[in-house]
Amino acid sequence: MYDITMRQRALALLGQGLTISEVSRRTGASRGAIREWRLRTEQKRDLYAGPYRECPRCTELPSAPEPRDSYAYLLGLYLGDGCISPVGDRSKMVWALRIACADAWPGLIEQCAAAVGAVRPGNKVRIIQRIGCVEVNSHSKHWPCLFPQHGPGKKHERKIELHPWQQEIVNGFAEDFVRGLLHSDGCRFVNRVRRPLKNEDRWYEYPRYNFTNVSLDIQRLFTDALDRLGVEWTQMNARNISVAKKGAVARLDEFVGPKY
Repeated sequence: MYDITMRQRALALLGQGLTISEVSRRTGASRGAIREWRLRTEQKRDLYAGPYRECPRCTELPSAPEPRDSYAYLLGLYLGDGCISPVGDRSKMVWALRIACADAWPGLIEQCAAAVGAVRPGNKVRIIQRIGCVEVNSHSKHWPCLFPQHGPGKKHERKIELHPWQQEIVNGFAEDFVRGLLHSDGCRFVNRVRRPLKNEDRWYEYPRYNFTNVSLDIQRLFTDALDRLGVEWTQMNARNISVAKKGAVARLDEFVGPKY
């Protein structure tokens, strides 16, 4: 028995054009299970993963996107390295969600594509090679509904704040939100500090996390989530937030860890 996360990831990889055998090798799921998931989706027998799930924000009684952990992670990625732009005939109001992922982190690319496929399972997820990075791309009429922070201009030049329904998700899934922000605009590395002594210099090494974003609003969303998780942080300068204390780094390592 495979959990829903495994199924979502497998369907997202199939949507990228991978064969059943390739998806099986990457996910560890059997080819028979993956074949059945694809068949259920094609025949519309699986409403959760099927191609016609309605936008939860466009109904008479709006609700939060599901699954919420995937949305919280994707929200972090979008606020860091994502954008929404119109595509094709503007009269049809179709939008592209584009999230840039560095070529150096294939695992991050897979996680991003899986999150997009989980939040909007009816929309194809594309992996487009750009210069120096990969663009995870998906078209939908409803991306602005799901990410109301969309607007003209750069994010740091306009107000960025969460709607109440988004804040509720972030409060409940702060770990996933922080992981998305760090996977987009953060890093984990080993810091080296030189201490001059009488006869020689001594070097100390310790791991730390850095988050870099020009937008003060996005910085605040990041640090508010850290506060909720009990993770100590320091404002290094106008653009950088540092997490360096041993206990705080260990706490982030529980659910973030290095990119791969």
